Amino acid sequence: MKIDKTEIKINGSKLKICIVLPYFNESIGLELCKNAKEELLANKVPEKNIKIVRTAGALEVPFACLKIIEKEKPDAIIALGAIIRGETSHYDQVCTESYRGITDIQLKTGIPISFGILTCENINQAKERASKKGLNKGKDAALAALIQTSL
Repeated sequence: MKIDKTEIKINGSKLKICIVLPYFNESIGLELCKNAKEELLANKVPEKNIKIVRTAGALEVPFACLKIIEKEKPDAIIALGAIIRGETSHYDQVCTESYRGITDIQLKTGIPISFGILTCENINQAKERASKKGLNKGKDAALAALIQTSL
C-alpha cells in the first residue's frame, strides 16, 4: 500500500492476526478476506498465524472480537464485511453499533481492530470497494492492522 508516495511494508513474521468475517453479504466479504489475507502474506505473516472466524452479520462482529481477544490473544484483528443500505433505518443502526462496539473493545483491551467493514449505499459500491481492481479495502484493512501492531 502507498500512503502518499511512501510504500509501506511490515515484517509480520511473528504476528498472530485474526480476521472476523460475517456470512451476511458473503460474496463481498470473501473478496475482502482474500485481499486481506494476500496482504498479510505479502508482509510475511505466516499462514498458520492467520485465523478466520465467521459471524452471522456485522452486529455480531464486536462480540466475536472480544471473545477472540480473550481466548486467542492475537496481535491484531481485522473486522471485514459489508453493510449495504436497504429500505429501512436498520442500516444506520447496524453501522453505528458495529463501529461503536469495535471501537469500545479495542480501547478496552488495547488490541487493535482494523475496521474493514464496508458501509455502502448499494451493491455496486460495495463490489468496487472490495475488488482487487477497485479500491481494495481488504488490503487496506490488513495493512492498517499491521501498522497498529507497531504502536
